[in-house]
Amino acid sequence: MEHRYIGKSGLRVSPICMGTMSFGSWSDKEESFKILNTAYDRGINFYDTAEIYPVPPTAELAGVTEHIFGEWIKTKPRDSLIIATKVAGAASGWFVPPIRHGLTAIDRHHVAAAVEGSLRRLGVDYIDLYQVHWPDTVVPIDESMEALDRLVQAGKVRYLGTSNENAYGLTKANTVADYEGLAKFQSIQNNFSLLNRRFMDELANVCRQENVSLLPYSPIGGGVLSGKYNQAELPKNCRFGDYLDDSNPRQQAMASRFVNAGTLASTAEYMDIAKELGMSPVTLATAWSMNFDYVASTMIGARTADQLEESLAALDVSLDDDVMERCDEVHAKNLYPMG
Repeated sequence: MEHRYIGKSGLRVSPICMGTMSFGSWSDKEESFKILNTAYDRGINFYDTAEIYPVPPTAELAGVTEHIFGEWIKTKPRDSLIIATKVAGAASGWFVPPIRHGLTAIDRHHVAAAVEGSLRRLGVDYIDLYQVHWPDTVVPIDESMEALDRLVQAGKVRYLGTSNENAYGLTKANTVADYEGLAKFQSIQNNFSLLNRRFMDELANVCRQENVSLLPYSPIGGGVLSGKYNQAELPKNCRFGDYLDDSNPRQQAMASRFVNAGTLASTAEYMDIAKELGMSPVTLATAWSMNFDYVASTMIGARTADQLEESLAALDVSLDDDVMERCDEVHAKNLYPMG
């Protein structure tokens, strides 16, 4: 198994990370354990969760994923695992999380409360990579970075990362940390796939220049790149099928962003490329996301263990320049189909 370092940290991770956001909602405990064991047996040492999981987030289920994952952790040597979790972002942002009465912020109080909750639910003494789930645009960044640094100094967290951030936010945070002598963000976890290349516009250059690693999530476009939404009828019991039927306007908006005429047209062409290569479109999409120098580990997810096969197959795939160029040509025909 090839391993890569996250940023300038001591975290040496498998090129695929196992995500857990379905555990406790779409995947029960038994199936969640099967998913985790399948990944572990394949050599995956990197696992990602969050205090508000599972999705879609609800007050009733928030934290259940960490509980399930924590039970599984006890079945494996702790030092064989690189564990990542996240503090919920600010309630002043794009989403009000259903925890701490919807008053979350990336300040000293909420960061301290969040990490203690995650440590308790996971049943561990430390977290390898602690990430901000999304930015706080109200609390001064120096207060946020100081609050996160306290966790590192206390030994509760080894390294820090951010998520759903832009080029300015990442650069500003690490510049402040550098001047103040605080721990810096070693990673950024953003949406990145054949259908969403926005990261390449500015953030890729930041990562290269500042030695920060991208941890791409949703490499198969929330399941769209599997081709299942290209069928004549919308498949049942799937994420965006559920979201389109949801009365929550946020869920509907997210579904429309992922499933639209542009994404489906591009997916059809990527499916043709995958077919010619003799591989699943899921394998192609996952391998594509792993094929960049600033990427440390690609986040995958699954509702069932059986779904993992096509994603994990990317570990054995190397895409040549010709295939990458063909993918670029598809993108050029339909720029930024997810907006």
